[in-house]
Amino acid sequence: MTFQRVIRTAAAMGLLGLLAACSGNPLDNPAPSNLPDEFNPALDEDGNERETIWDLFVGVDNPNTTLEVNRYLWQASLNVLNFLPIERVDPFSGIIVFGYGTPPGGSRSYRATVYVTDPALDARSLKVSLVSRSGPVDADTVRAIEDAILSHARQIRIAHSAL
Repeated sequence: MTFQRVIRTAAAMGLLGLLAACSGNPLDNPAPSNLPDEFNPALDEDGNERETIWDLFVGVDNPNTTLEVNRYLWQASLNVLNFLPIERVDPFSGIIVFGYGTPPGGSRSYRATVYVTDPALDARSLKVSLVSRSGPVDADTVRAIEDAILSHARQIRIAHSAL
């Protein structure tokens, strides 16, 4: 019984020592001088010194903010690459991951990832990555897929504006 009591006392003393070591203000240590002010955790957005550790959580961005993606590019990507099975979809970040599939009339199997980066309907808003089982596909094939998606997205937009 006394041995267990000694072990418990030693563990409690160790935890108290650890807690005492953590009791200092973590913001007392200055940030390295070679970092710009925006990376200094001891300074807030205005360059003023923080008072407590809880000041780090003031002015945090809204976690409910989402990225906007172009719905026409999104739908056109799904339509143009409909021969590929969908593995993962994240409409909030604009990423569609397709599995391996063979296009109609083709013999080579492909896998694609589409990234819609912007709500604008232009080529800069679309990034396509295409690979075959033997490795990356040439840039002309990727460009042809991107052109097909962009053309189809414009057709969808024209059809919706006519409604």
